Amino acid sequence: MDFVDWRKSPDKPKIDTETPKPKSNKFYGKAYMDYIEEQIRDAQERGEFDNLPGAGKPLQLEQNVYAGDKAMGYNLLKSNHFAPPEIELLKEVRTERERAEAKIARVVHQSKTLRKRRIPPFASEKRAFNRTVEKTVAEYERTLRELNSKILTLNLIVPSVMQQPMLEVERLVQQFREACPLFEGV
Repeated sequence: MDFVDWRKSPDKPKIDTETPKPKSNKFYGKAYMDYIEEQIRDAQERGEFDNLPGAGKPLQLEQNVYAGDKAMGYNLLKSNHFAPPEIELLKEVRTERERAEAKIARVVHQSKTLRKRRIPPFASEKRAFNRTVEKTVAEYERTLRELNSKILTLNLIVPSVMQQPMLEVERLVQQFREACPLFEGV
């Protein structure tokens, strides 16, 4: 490099951009991250990441901001399909109620079908239907009372926000009886 007298030079000095500046890193050779990336690439080539659980599925990035320090425990329970007892009890109440309502709907449909036929139902059909209605009413009332017991248990263990209203057994049974009147004269 030529000597330049900086005091006398009116122009800006020319900086030699062609020579690279020495690196100030203490490491020589590959950086630490390069070693890690190389190991990951080698493992990918060997196929070690092919059969991992959740491969090809979107990431589960749900975070419960209200969980606080219990978030990891909740995520562990959720990933293994466990729920707190009150949630399990609530699910049980819902499924039993839906099952009972579906059975009631089948009997109501049967009643409408028998009453809308062109040919009136035979006496044996009327007797069989009346027995079905009486049996269904007794079972429906028993199921509703059991559900009320479970709802009461649920309401004792959950916060007031999650509490469920009790079922009005007599009113629900009466509505079913009105929807499916018994055949007379059998």
